[in-house]
Formats: sequence, structure tokens, C-alpha cells
Amino acid sequence: MASSKPITTHLAYLLAQANREINRQLDARFRKEGVPVEQWRILKVLSDGKGHSMGELAEAVLLNHPTLTKMIDRMVSDSLVYRVQDADDRRKVLMFSSDRGKALTQRLNSLALHQEAFIAENYGDKATAELKRLLEGLIEKAN
Repeated sequence: MASSKPITTHLAYLLAQANREINRQLDARFRKEGVPVEQWRILKVLSDGKGHSMGELAEAVLLNHPTLTKMIDRMVSDSLVYRVQDADDRRKVLMFSSDRGKALTQRLNSLALHQEAFIAENYGDKATAELKRLLEGLIEKAN
């Protein structure tokens, strides 16, 4: 017998809807920089300066390899990131953020922090912190 619960009551749906809304709001903030949310995630991960393989990057930024490759190619063309052959494993290529990419990351980080502050202001600091803690726990237990 099929459940009569509407889709809007399912956790998977609520998480997807929340994700969609947060990304829509971030996209609106990032539009003036001409950068989609996914590019910010890439730049944010690369901002540690350690160099990341495409596999590591795909997992960290929640993108499949073909989509990531297209984005990275575009970002290389825009001089935001660059590729370096791994000195330890010549078959592997590492991605790094350029100076231009680092400057853009700082501007985008500021916009992202404003977005998070907006959420905390509307939802409450304590509730926002608790939501983050709960989501981190859910993700950790799922892995």
C-alpha cells in the first residue's frame, strides 16, 4: 500500500527544497560577479593552496566529473584556476587557484557570509547553528 503522505513531508524533499532555495539566493548574490554557485565552491576548495586532483575536487564540490571538467576548462580560460602536473604522480593533474581566482574567492566569500548572516537573522542565530550541527551529523552518519 502506497503512503498517502505528500512529498513535501519527506526529509529528502525538504532538504532538496532548502538546497534549491539557498542556491537560488546565492546565485542572485553571485550574479553581479558573473559566477555560478558551483564555481564559488570550486574556488573555495582551491583556496587552501594545496592543489587538488579532479577526483578530490569533484567529491568536495558535489559535481560529477564531466560537469566539473567543463567548469574547470571555462575557469582556466578565465584565468581563475590553473593545472599543474603532480610531481609525485605524473599521471595526476592538480588544480590551483590563480591570483585572480583568489581575489574573486574573497569577494564571493564575503557575499556568501552575507547570505549566511541573512539566514541567521531571519531564522535565528541559535536555530541556524543547530541546523548546521544537525545537517553535519546527518551527513556524517550517512557516510
